[in-house]
Amino acid sequence: MNAKVFTRSAVAIAVAVALSAGYVAGRRNVPPPQVITPAQAAMMPAEAAAKTGIPDFSGLVETYGPAVVNISARHIVKQSAERGGEQQLPIDPSDPFYQFFKHFYGNIPGDGGDGGGDSDEPSTSLGSGFIISPDGYILTNAHVIDGANVITVKLTDKREYRARVVGSDKQSDVAVLKIDAKNLPVVKIGDPRQSKVGQWVVAIGSPYGFDNTVTSGIISAKSRSLPDENYTPFIQTDVPVNPGNSGGPLFNLEGEVIGINSMIYSQTGGFQGLSFAIPIDEAMKVKDDIVKTGHVSRGRLGVAVQSMNQTLADSFGMATPDGALVSSVDPGGPAAKAGLQPGDVILAVNGQAIDDSTDLPSLIAGMKPGTKADVQIWRDKAKKDVGVTIGQLSDTTEASNGNTPAQMQGRLGVAVRPLTPQEKSNSSLTHGLYVEQSSGAAENAGIQPGDVILAVNGRPVSSAQQLAQMVAQAGNSIALLIQRDDAQIFVPVDLG
Repeated sequence: MNAKVFTRSAVAIAVAVALSAGYVAGRRNVPPPQVITPAQAAMMPAEAAAKTGIPDFSGLVETYGPAVVNISARHIVKQSAERGGEQQLPIDPSDPFYQFFKHFYGNIPGDGGDGGGDSDEPSTSLGSGFIISPDGYILTNAHVIDGANVITVKLTDKREYRARVVGSDKQSDVAVLKIDAKNLPVVKIGDPRQSKVGQWVVAIGSPYGFDNTVTSGIISAKSRSLPDENYTPFIQTDVPVNPGNSGGPLFNLEGEVIGINSMIYSQTGGFQGLSFAIPIDEAMKVKDDIVKTGHVSRGRLGVAVQSMNQTLADSFGMATPDGALVSSVDPGGPAAKAGLQPGDVILAVNGQAIDDSTDLPSLIAGMKPGTKADVQIWRDKAKKDVGVTIGQLSDTTEASNGNTPAQMQGRLGVAVRPLTPQEKSNSSLTHGLYVEQSSGAAENAGIQPGDVILAVNGRPVSSAQQLAQMVAQAGNSIALLIQRDDAQIFVPVDLG
């Protein structure tokens, strides 16, 4: 079937309807037919939605669809007998977020693998992108073109170009391509901060290689934090996206791009109502750095943070669980030099409130290294201001048993002992109590054998007697700072 049959022009339809109305009117005086410009057509979805509750996306697609491109990336990949040609996963397959690795572009794991030993074989992955300047700059996802030997960009009018990679940033999953062409159609960049949960959005891309496929849905959530994605506050939508949509634009009803479709959550590899887009303002910052300097510059504070909850807030004497709780501070880092400590709760940076821990990484990363920042913290049941000089972000064991007897803490429900000198050396700790048994309140809170208790309500602890005294003086809840493997986290414990 001729593909043109499926292509409807909102402009042509509007003109035809107007002319038809004039013909029926006969001799009556009728106004001349109104011609709808492309800019007006792009506004039609919002107007239609306002009048009927059902948006019409045809004007948007006609106006900005030509700026969406298909990207074919040819790779030389090493197939292995052990994995049967499957791409190495970034996370454990047993993890519920297993399917995040897919990033929905077409190189399906196992496809083409024969399990017959290691060999170099070509493979092609499909993705999407969109043109942001008439002279050929294109945005897409970094994972779409990662490791590609040849990148081909195909436009909706079937023109094809060989693209070069201007730069790629894996941390944000944004890549900038360039093709040698002029007077190209471009998208209009919007402001995702003005978007609201529940608003209609549209995706255009090449799922499974079907070029310029249009799907729609609503914004499900904003500033969504995802595993291993520390610096991007994703826009979550229920727009149907599938392998090949990755790197394509997410439009609002005004025809503005507010995001780059980047990830899906799926247990099958297909659409399940959970898709995630990189906010376009974050992507444009990356693009500007790449084009100007060839690399991305990010700020660094040098802390690990976790979200607050009401139990933790009660433990620190806070009325509401706002802010980002500092669980560890990098030795020698900007935060350490400024005097920040584990147990501090970061409430604001330069006057911008930190409602949750997910707000902090992207905010700090967006600051220029070397700049001064006023950090408001909560410490010792009071607000304090700390001046920090932002640093430069680089691109990129369980304690052994000792011989000291453990001492049981009845109300808390843990058997603990001091760390041995060897354990302190191995874990780079100066103090702490090794948990040998856990029961009662501690077990209910998730404390487990092998954890090292470092502090109670922000106060360091180094002996079982000191721990017992702190617990006895506490109210109905405490916050334990523990080290588990190589990470430090605060655990709220309800003592009842």
